[in-house]
Order: sequence, then structure tokens, then C-alpha cells
Amino acid sequence: MKRNARARWEGGLKDGAGTLFTESGVLKDQQYSFRTRFEDGKGTNPEELIGAAHAGCYAMALSLILGEAGFTADYIDAEAVVELQEVDGAPTITSVALNVVAKVPEADDEAFLNAAEAAKKDCPVSRLLNAKISLDARLAG
Repeated sequence: MKRNARARWEGGLKDGAGTLFTESGVLKDQQYSFRTRFEDGKGTNPEELIGAAHAGCYAMALSLILGEAGFTADYIDAEAVVELQEVDGAPTITSVALNVVAKVPEADDEAFLNAAEAAKKDCPVSRLLNAKISLDARLAG
């Protein structure tokens, strides 16, 4: 299975702007720029999109693993915080912090944390990223 996304950039780094497109049409002419990436400009940026992809992928992977263990989540709220830092003079995604809160009836802490760790390891986006991926997972009360 392949998915297609496209970007178009016009102009220089700081004065230019780009648009993003996805095959599904969810992103169509979505604006991004230096300002949206490094300042407070209106639009999105690659790190935000990677975070959304990682959070969504992780939540689905956790749902799968919980289901294999006989649990069904009422909900899984997953957040991925992507950190961009300068490393050796180049902007680099250095880490992703996964923060997860889930309500899973019948699951105890050990079963949930085992599933959460397995999802962190097995999520396709986790496997893609060449960055440290951390996880903070907990059950909602």
C-alpha cells in the first residue's frame, strides 16, 4: 500500500511559502512557511504533521494490541510532541514524546502498560522515525 502527499514551495526560505496536498484531499492547498514552522505564522508545518501522523498511528496500534489481549478501549487520547532542535548545525527532529490517556474497562495497569509499550514499538510511524521516542501512558480514572 502506498499513500501520496505533495508539497510545493515558492520563494526563499524566510520570505517564501508552500502548500501541501494529500491524495485523499484532506490537505489541499494547506499553507506552510518559515513562519509556521519557526514562529507564529498561520498554517501548519512538517513537525506538526509528523506528530499528527504518529499520534493517529499509535492510537490505532494500541487499539489493535488491546483487542488482541481481549480489551476494547472506550477511548484512547494520544498526543505526539515532536521536538526540533539544531544538531551539528542542521535542524533535526530529536525526539517524539507520546502522551497517552485511555479508558479501558477491565484492563489493569500492567496489562495496559504492556500494550502501550508494544504499540510504541510496533506502530509503523514509530518504526519509521530515526528519533528517540518516549512514551507517557496512563489509564483514565
